[in-house]
Amino acid sequence: MGLLDQVLGAMGGQTGNPGQHGSLVDLAAGVLQNQGGVSGLLDKFRSAGLGQQADSWVSTGQNMPVSGDQVSSVLGSGAVERASQKLGLPPGAAAAALAAVLPMVIDHLTPNGRVEGSATGDLAGTLAALKSRLSSQA
Repeated sequence: MGLLDQVLGAMGGQTGNPGQHGSLVDLAAGVLQNQGGVSGLLDKFRSAGLGQQADSWVSTGQNMPVSGDQVSSVLGSGAVERASQKLGLPPGAAAAALAAVLPMVIDHLTPNGRVEGSATGDLAGTLAALKSRLSSQA
């Protein structure tokens, strides 16, 4: 299953707009910035009892999934509501979209299996590469 298929599957196929995939990555970037970068976001997931999942996103192995409900719990309903408005999706679908894309973004920002200073330093370049990858799979 390709990267785009994973995102669309998690969203229940609720988006058919290829431009929206880039919006998902942009949204994930905004979440990262609002949560204190990669380390800040990972700490929030760990504090919520989702450390095993968060750590899997950094490791070089397979990413463990989280649900939209778990993302809503970690980020708060306000963040999910803002995501919902930006994407033009119901809150549950926006939470599912974030649940699908956040692990992939963290994984791409930590290619060596650890959070490094450069993990947030080249956020724009890494996210551009991820958007390109999503677009090529559309």
